[in-house]
Amino acid sequence: MSPFGGWGMLEAFLAMLCCRGSDEKVFEGPEHLMVGSGEVQVINCTASCTDPKKLVLETHLNKTLLDSQAQWKLFRVYNISKDEQLLCSFTCAGKQETKVFNITVFYPPKQVLLTLSHTSVAIGTLFTIECMVPAVAPLEGLTVTLLRGTEILYNQTFVGTARFPQDAVVTHNTTAHREDSLHNFSCEAQMDLRSRGGGLVHRVSDPQRLEVKEPEPSNQMVIMATVIVLLLLFVTFVLLYWYKQRRRSNT
Repeated sequence: MSPFGGWGMLEAFLAMLCCRGSDEKVFEGPEHLMVGSGEVQVINCTASCTDPKKLVLETHLNKTLLDSQAQWKLFRVYNISKDEQLLCSFTCAGKQETKVFNITVFYPPKQVLLTLSHTSVAIGTLFTIECMVPAVAPLEGLTVTLLRGTEILYNQTFVGTARFPQDAVVTHNTTAHREDSLHNFSCEAQMDLRSRGGGLVHRVSDPQRLEVKEPEPSNQMVIMATVIVLLLLFVTFVLLYWYKQRRRSNT
């Protein structure tokens, strides 16, 4: 069931509490719904009068009747894979009326994939952290956060209202520090659709570890060290030669 399917169960519960043995209008819920692709949704089809005729939910999708009373019927609709309009139609006092449920399909983050450009680096070396969230839509409301332990290294909130799923990728370049080897790197993806009638979906990647080593001496440093050693040997040889020559001259 969709992460937001709990709304439908709440609908059902409130409908049963509110409507049995009562002439009050039942709890109808929102007419704009966000549903995960391929998920199910509970729809409360409610008439505007207490004794409607021909109360039906019109849709080409598969549905089952969960519960009903004189003024309302509760349906479960299956396999919603694209944006849909569901029509709740009924007749009150000889007049046919229709209530429209607009359903928007979204693709929540199901995987969060973290990649480090290196698994072992020297202190001071530049490396790249990449996080990919495959096949999500809409990008609007998606925030991707890169973490070292609990410290936020970088985050990015996406924009875009495209309906088709696409990969969201975040990259961040940083320099290796000695303490990096003490923490796990991870990536969090959070899709916030509450402003559009949806909910909040949160996913975290598997942690990644980075081995940080002491920097190796460069070739230039090796050459300089060799030159210094050779100079010291040369100076030592000259001093020994000078010392021997002086002793001979004194004898």
